[in-house]
Amino acid sequence: MWYFSWILGVGLAMAFGIINVMWLEAEYFCKADLEAERKKG
Repeated sequence: MWYFSWILGVGLAMAFGIINVMWLEAEYFCKADLEAERKKG
């Protein structure tokens, strides 16, 4: 049954990585939008 915990751990690590990339992408585009608003303004 060791493989169950191994697969669970790999799945959680992948989920953490995907969520981290999504968060970083959202942060980047939010900052880009704010910069565009300042330059427009």
